Amino acid sequence: MERRFVKVASIHDIPLGLGKMVMAHGKPMALFNVDGEFCAINQICPHMGGPLSEGKLNGKVVECPWHKWTYYVDTGLPDHEGGHAVASYEAKVEGENIFIGGLKKI
Repeated sequence: MERRFVKVASIHDIPLGLGKMVMAHGKPMALFNVDGEFCAINQICPHMGGPLSEGKLNGKVVECPWHKWTYYVDTGLPDHEGGHAVASYEAKVEGENIFIGGLKKI
């Protein structure tokens, strides 16, 4: 079943190179602004529950602020072999609004 897109933020809410925790479909998600492209992944790091939206963003890779686990924000995949992945969600911009849809098919 395809999820409908829900409005979660404005483009002005998330500066370049930063993330923000938003709620969509009843789940906390980390929404990032990567050079004007918005990417959404699960907010919770699978290691010990760290808040990924508060992590340091380096290009498309976010580092969990608690224990340094790293993920690509556009796919949810780890940036190294053998790492764990997090869910990645469709994100789109319409006008100044950001919407999150269903899981991304990688």
